[in-house]
Amino acid sequence: MRISNEQLKLFLSDSSLVPKDRLEEIFAEAEKTKQQLGPLLLERNLIDEAGLQKVYAYVLGIPFVDLTKENIPLDILQIVPEPIARKYNIVAFEKQDRNLKVAMLVPEDLQTIDFIKKKSGFRIIPCLTTRESIQSALKHYEKSLKAEFGDLLTVTAEKPDEGEDSGSLEKIASDLPVVRIVDTLLKHAILQSASDIHIEPSEKEVLVRYRIDGVLHDAMKLPRDAATGIVARIKVLSNLKLDEHRQPQDGRFKIEKDDYRISFRVSILPVFDGEKIVMRLLDESSKGLTLEKMGLSGRALEAVHREIRKPNGIILVTGPTGSGKTTTLYTVMDILNTPEVNISTVEDPVEYRMPRVNQTQINPKVGMTFAAALRSLLRQDPDILMVGEIRDQETLEIALHAAMTGHLVLSTLHTNSAAATLPRMLDMGAEPFLIASTTNVIIAQRLVRKLCPECRKPYQLDPKEAESFGKHIDIGEVVAYLRSAEAGGSARGKSMSLSDFTFYRPGGCEQCGGEGYRGRVGIYEVLEMDTDIQKLVAQSGTSEEIESKAKQNGMLSMPMDGFGKAAAGITTLEEVLRVTKE
Repeated sequence: MRISNEQLKLFLSDSSLVPKDRLEEIFAEAEKTKQQLGPLLLERNLIDEAGLQKVYAYVLGIPFVDLTKENIPLDILQIVPEPIARKYNIVAFEKQDRNLKVAMLVPEDLQTIDFIKKKSGFRIIPCLTTRESIQSALKHYEKSLKAEFGDLLTVTAEKPDEGEDSGSLEKIASDLPVVRIVDTLLKHAILQSASDIHIEPSEKEVLVRYRIDGVLHDAMKLPRDAATGIVARIKVLSNLKLDEHRQPQDGRFKIEKDDYRISFRVSILPVFDGEKIVMRLLDESSKGLTLEKMGLSGRALEAVHREIRKPNGIILVTGPTGSGKTTTLYTVMDILNTPEVNISTVEDPVEYRMPRVNQTQINPKVGMTFAAALRSLLRQDPDILMVGEIRDQETLEIALHAAMTGHLVLSTLHTNSAAATLPRMLDMGAEPFLIASTTNVIIAQRLVRKLCPECRKPYQLDPKEAESFGKHIDIGEVVAYLRSAEAGGSARGKSMSLSDFTFYRPGGCEQCGGEGYRGRVGIYEVLEMDTDIQKLVAQSGTSEEIESKAKQNGMLSMPMDGFGKAAAGITTLEEVLRVTKE
């Protein structure tokens, strides 16, 4: 069943999937080095995996299947045991009479096909698929959270007496049902791409909630008796004091598997009914984000790229807690992180680890504040400094002076808009001339949920609905912007209202778990410090005056960016208003 290089070359020559001159060149290399032609074409990005597998399927005369959008029944899936499916990349997905269709990456693996045939008694029909498709299908083996907990909750840890010592608590923490309960909660949080896990005790039960795409969802209710064991287990994992129940504690631990590496930042707080746990999930295996993937585009993206390449100055990212400011800073650092520069950070806490970046965590108990750490870092010969957050006048002044003396400084502030950041810095006691001469760019941002592309539904606003948006935004300005975007930058054309544009609503399907949303994206406003803005800052101008001048000079406001993304089907108008209306 193996396809020779000659066969593959002949078919690709006829199909025009790969330029003929490049095909001849790679074929000659494959023959010379005794390698297979297909993997070499993939390596050189001359064809994608789906395209190559479709070619293989055509040549071999077997079907090609994409399982990424399939909902495979559990009884069919389990015909192939999970260990076999994972080890040999083979998944059963359809049964007809005595025929069983299996998706696989290597159709010549006759030994595995023969094993499944003998075990199941079915006639096996192999189909080719991609690695992404197999990975998607393997997720179906994970049972639902409630089903998996069914057999775990028959035995729960007993509640200890008030005088229980840490030795007894350690025994409870290592009890098998408790270990499995905690492991299962963590596993399902990872599978559902949760950003936080909340474990909240009450008088009669323990509520487990996951924050997914910025919204909390109830995941499970556990018996009250399970609380002590769960808390003890998480304290053991985080290396915290088991017998401390009256003071807040913070810790972290890591889970490493073949396909992911997740760091958990743990916060334990005493509440009336016990101890509440919140765990932040930080994916250390995720590939580096880009500013484009995060949602920046057009003039705003160009401005950010232009300003971060300057050798000195200050770059500020603003927004409320949970708006993705730290992710934006890490993405900028990832772009700037080359062997030629020394990057140092001061953070509270250190969230993601980055190679070749010197990361310092503040510790106010021993006098290691943002200001003290930043002052010391300036003696460490840095090129780029990242300050997790500017909280006080001292930190702000050191950051501004560092920017003035030839360093590029990245930091965050809590303000509602880009324009409000400059008066806020003045309020903190910074000199107007320092702010005007050192600030490069201010990025204000929010996160909105992305519509699931599989089930989103187009609609148009009725005139009354369109009019109601006038309470939150200048409709004329929005219409002009959307018309300009549709016309490719030219605002010419007939006068239109919001009801003339197509927007989208969430639907609900298997791919998004019935939510209608999947993932999040940023909406931004990017304020560049030009001469006009510098003059306003020097005159202690208000945020309204600065914003008005910035818009005249081409700045796109956050609501406007959001409406543009809503019209493009990326998110909904409701999501934009949820995060932008004050």
